[in-house]
Amino acid sequence: MRSIVLISAAALLVGTALPLAAAESAITVSDPYVRLLPPGATTSAAYLLMKNSGAADRKLVKADSPVAQSIEVHEHRTDNGVMKMREVGSILIKAHAQTELKPGGYHLMLIGVKRPLAEGDSVAITLTFDDGSKQPIAALVRKVQTDMPAGMVMDHGAMKH
Repeated sequence: MRSIVLISAAALLVGTALPLAAAESAITVSDPYVRLLPPGATTSAAYLLMKNSGAADRKLVKADSPVAQSIEVHEHRTDNGVMKMREVGSILIKAHAQTELKPGGYHLMLIGVKRPLAEGDSVAITLTFDDGSKQPIAALVRKVQTDMPAGMVMDHGAMKH
């Protein structure tokens, strides 16, 4: 009788753990990378592709890394020929869709990078979503070539970096 109770309890625990695991894995991340810093720079950006295979919209609300003092969720937006960068509260990943963080768009701003980063290094970043789930990723450091269109001006606004 005791073994039946234990087996039933174990089945109940496994049954409740599976939906939680499935919810956490609804977001998959691919091609995460961090922009290679010029010598002496302490601010960089991370980019990635997030796919949401779940039935509910999710939001990326926070990111952390041991290599930076802080990470802010940002976007670039062009307004009257001026490219502006600003912190946003979250980035939406719609159900059954994907959202790309890329140069000139959404990105993670690594502020106060604590050590020099070399091309090919791996940067640990933990992403936090609006449902409380966390996803650790490893982003490779690589050179990113971006050309701003002629006449485009960059405005960092009141950013703290």
